[in-house]
Amino acid sequence: MTRIDLNSDLGEGFGPWPMGNDAAMLDIVTSANIACGFHAGDPAGILSTLRKAAERGTAVGAHIGYPDLVGFGRREMNPSSAELVGDTIYQIGALQGLATAAGTRVTYVKPHGALYNTIAKDARQAADVIAGIKAVNPSLKLLALAGAPIVQQAREAGLVVFSEAFADRAYNRDGSLVNRRLAGAVLHDPAEIAARMLRFAQERKIRTIDGVDIDLDADSICVHGDTLDAVEIARALRKQLEKAGIELAAFAGSHD
Repeated sequence: MTRIDLNSDLGEGFGPWPMGNDAAMLDIVTSANIACGFHAGDPAGILSTLRKAAERGTAVGAHIGYPDLVGFGRREMNPSSAELVGDTIYQIGALQGLATAAGTRVTYVKPHGALYNTIAKDARQAADVIAGIKAVNPSLKLLALAGAPIVQQAREAGLVVFSEAFADRAYNRDGSLVNRRLAGAVLHDPAEIAARMLRFAQERKIRTIDGVDIDLDADSICVHGDTLDAVEIARALRKQLEKAGIELAAFAGSHD
């Protein structure tokens, strides 16, 4: 039986400003990438999301990012190695403390936004994030962009790496994500997305924004939690996958 993980970025509300529906998403996904306060999320909100994840037995990952609340972590930055290593350690450590209080634990790390896309191809910043993860706990898994150079780089550095495909994002021919500033970069139709990702799960192929099929090998599918259609997309996707007999299970369980 084909098996795949379904993950989403959660815990991104800030004070009185909610972001997405964490409770509904946690009823659907198998892994939750929880904000660590740098790109989004406040401690009370993060703790609340962690408690909901713990209640459901959902795997928890540290969704680390650049210190960019105003830009939601989607603006490129070029921190020094000392800064980036420190920021990585700080964010994972903060989430670990909150996770312990919530009765769960952090089992993996998934960088967010601009940091995620930068380290996919920037070996220096990738090395800094890898070093930060290993300094905290070398048994933490890394969730990275399928086919990106960081996958091999992190494995050579000793990390266990899993890769992901994006349900609601358009792809370029080289396997990179289409820039969010471009038309068609973000997908919104739940039925179209579900059919697209069912094909990916069965054939490991995905169609690019210009209509070319590319091979993509991934262990997890991501649905962003901050879009208006997030819950509907995730629900339609899960239903489609289960109907096809595909097992949904976390790649890094809460008790790994």
